Amino acid sequence: MRDYPALLIAWPVAPVPQAVDLLLAAIDDTAPLGVEDVARGVRVVFRDARARDRAAAILATAVPDATCSPVDVPDEDWAARSQAALPAVEVGAVRVSPPWAALGADAARAAGLIEIVVNPSMGFGTGHHASTRLCLRLLQRLDLAGRRVLDAGTGSGVLALAARRLGAARVAGIDRDPDALDSARENAGLNAAGEAVRFEHGDLADLERRAADEPGYDVVLANLTGAVLARLARTLARLAAPGGTLILGGVLDEEESAVRGAYEAAGWHVHDRLTEAEWVGLLVRAATIPTASTATPVRR
Repeated sequence: MRDYPALLIAWPVAPVPQAVDLLLAAIDDTAPLGVEDVARGVRVVFRDARARDRAAAILATAVPDATCSPVDVPDEDWAARSQAALPAVEVGAVRVSPPWAALGADAARAAGLIEIVVNPSMGFGTGHHASTRLCLRLLQRLDLAGRRVLDAGTGSGVLALAARRLGAARVAGIDRDPDALDSARENAGLNAAGEAVRFEHGDLADLERRAADEPGYDVVLANLTGAVLARLARTLARLAAPGGTLILGGVLDEEESAVRGAYEAAGWHVHDRLTEAEWVGLLVRAATIPTASTATPVRR
């Protein structure tokens, strides 16, 4: 049985949910596999000891009031155990449900809801994080009928699957984490997504290549971190079709100015903004939209 490296992070008193959100945002680039609540803190699990050590170094500065101890966690289905009590989440007309809390198509339709079934596992994105909810809300403000959508950093695939159920014709989800992709593909099966939704392995370099070779997405979703979004501003902008839209999530209050500045420098401006606690979601469009005579055709 394999052991997974983990960090046991504890505060002098039980932390508020926002403190845990901030902690996870700080170590997002280390790609943690999962998080479990423990007494006065959380236990965060990683793929390897190198990722754990990087996270510990970050947290020594980011969360100085907490103790951070390395531990090993036996693989006793800890991911399913840690998520087993998660309830369904309703965000506007979208309900994100674990399989054991799913309403089913008929009951969801009768309630006026679009249900996305997500089996909690190593891929984050169950709808319980504020940044995911903000992206879902912004997504519902768009007319997605017949549109082509890219979800950069898809995680469990919840945003990609929601885009499809909201009318998108074709959706691509990319992620660097093989376990997250396995989760996303499983969830695609649970939602009968078929060939309209595909999940692919890709990192930041792959995004750059895609921007050069395959532009033309009507909507680009990126629920990442503020620092990554700022760094990728020009890449994400190049992925969008003329007149396209970017939906940005994972932005903390204090990161918003830097993120806005990066997209404004790329010729894009915020057209809509939502907040929840310390998190911000942004809907961004190009400052000027090319005319029909100069626009590049959208490939579908």
